[in-house]
Amino acid sequence: MVSEMTPVQMPPSDPPVKVDLRGALLRVGLYIIVGFISLMLFATLVALLAGPSKPELAFVGSALAAFGAAAIANAIAVRIYERGRLSDCGLGWTRHSLGEYLRGFALCGGAAAAILLGAVWAGAAKFEAAPNPPEHRVATVAFVGVVLLFGAAGEEILFRGYAFQLLIRTLGVWATILPISVLFAFMHISNPGITVLGLINTMLFGMLFGYAYVRTGSLWAPIGMHFGWNLMLELFGVNLSGFTMSVTGFTVRWKTGDLWSGGAYGPEGSLVTTLVVIVLFVVLPRVIPGESVREQ
Repeated sequence: MVSEMTPVQMPPSDPPVKVDLRGALLRVGLYIIVGFISLMLFATLVALLAGPSKPELAFVGSALAAFGAAAIANAIAVRIYERGRLSDCGLGWTRHSLGEYLRGFALCGGAAAAILLGAVWAGAAKFEAAPNPPEHRVATVAFVGVVLLFGAAGEEILFRGYAFQLLIRTLGVWATILPISVLFAFMHISNPGITVLGLINTMLFGMLFGYAYVRTGSLWAPIGMHFGWNLMLELFGVNLSGFTMSVTGFTVRWKTGDLWSGGAYGPEGSLVTTLVVIVLFVVLPRVIPGESVREQ
């Protein structure tokens, strides 16, 4: 699989800025400090507004907090060290961007749907009415969809934005993807229902999203993949990283043990998801063309 990866490339008219290791670590250090402080400030504000009796508001706030921290950290870093453009943090818009986003959304959204529909078809789960259906389902789906989009974009920009891309140019692909994916997983360690397998799967997703960035040189495919997976789980009414929000009025109730269902953490904590993510690594190059393929 490593041999199929396309190195990160920039257009000939805008070559990547070469930075030595010391300079790169200083830049990454500033990025981490700004991102961490921003995330803590947003998280504190969310905790004060939500309180322990409002888990739905906490879910919304955590998604928006990640987006806010990512936006601030990347904006400051690219303004100081680069030219202050969206392309400096992987968000430059090209004629391929929409296609990459939609293919990523279909890839991981389809994988999530396949897991849940497959479980129902196999008799390992069943559809049933949710205990607290929303009063206005269409509005609820639209609102939660927007929140999930901001949350997915925020996490991708924060973990695979400017610092991630700079480290790839400085340290190499896997020397960057592996530790950042571990950090991405441990950001979820305080989520409700977290398990060791849930952490492993979250790390694997981080590696998959990093791989998608390396193939395309932009964040649009990873954002689409992240959003597609999260949205599909919510539409099916199952737990998403330990959080549950009833948006459609029905849910998928598992008949199997936690190893296959993921338990309170949701499908992301299941062995089925482990196998599916491995398959996604193989399928991704066939669904999302790399930069060298697009240029042919």
